[in-house]
Amino acid sequence: MRGATQRWCAFAVCALLSALLQPAQAQPVADFYRGKNLNLIVGYSSGGGYDTYTRILARHLSKHIPGNPAIVVQNMPGAGSLKFANYLYAVAPKDGLTIGTFSRGMAMEPLIGGTNVQFDATKFTWLGSGTNETSVFVAWHTSPVKTWDDIVTKPFTVGGEGSGSDPDIYALLLKNAFGAKLRLISGYPGTAEIAIALERGEVDTRASWSWTSLKTLRPQWLAEKKVNLPVQLSLVKGADLQHIPLITEFADTEKKKQMLRLVLSRQEMARPYAAPPGLPGERAAALRKAFDDAWADPELIAEMKARGQEVNPVSGAEIDRLLAELYATPKDVVEDTRRAIGGP
Repeated sequence: MRGATQRWCAFAVCALLSALLQPAQAQPVADFYRGKNLNLIVGYSSGGGYDTYTRILARHLSKHIPGNPAIVVQNMPGAGSLKFANYLYAVAPKDGLTIGTFSRGMAMEPLIGGTNVQFDATKFTWLGSGTNETSVFVAWHTSPVKTWDDIVTKPFTVGGEGSGSDPDIYALLLKNAFGAKLRLISGYPGTAEIAIALERGEVDTRASWSWTSLKTLRPQWLAEKKVNLPVQLSLVKGADLQHIPLITEFADTEKKKQMLRLVLSRQEMARPYAAPPGLPGERAAALRKAFDDAWADPELIAEMKARGQEVNPVSGAEIDRLLAELYATPKDVVEDTRRAIGGP
């Protein structure tokens, strides 16, 4: 009896300690965030697709984070969001109070870009993406570009944002892998500024534009036929773009197809959000869960749909797996791709 009683008492004590320890482990996360500001930084100027998407997210994210911190949206444009990516990795506090979004292609810069890159993309704390995406080549109606044949036979200008940004990378890929006769004019802070440049005739085209952003930010262009869309820069056609060819249809060698796979896979993480590397484990887990829960929030989904945005979430773990696959690409394909998008 004494032995049985001792075992029962030991079991009861363990159960009590377990019950007490569980909230004790979770509580510090809530205590840390309660009453604080969480800085949610966009690597582009205000008014563009990433900025619009993030500001909608910000209105709903706090309730899913333990302690419900205030979400403060800021902008840090520069070099196609490379400035912010470098900052987030090397400078931002690693306490879970600074997170943000940058170009979907930025994660591939250390592999196929490399200019001024100061981060290891596989070490970011990836929080997830709100959706995947289809991108289109956009040509102003007065430009000489109307079709794919025009892209590879007629001279034209294209607006860019900086190293690592989709407009620049796709423009250089078109030029160096497919022979497009384009001249890249880079350095625009973001989507809004390139849109103005198109309207003013400063540039003829933008090589890559999120289809969702184009529909949302410039619907009058489509309604008034102010732009032509000669090709999709994606691996799979958009649901409402079945009549527009994919760039993969014009890849005449297996090597080009592999290069396109390496570059275009970024569309699977169209709106990526990340935190610095080295976050305390419990805060990183809490932020990842908060993003997963936010993308399932009916109120967030309703507002996104009302604003013409899509929600098709990709988890942080899925981004980790995607990057692991892409970083395992054969070296000869990587080197050919690097040369193609490296300019001039």
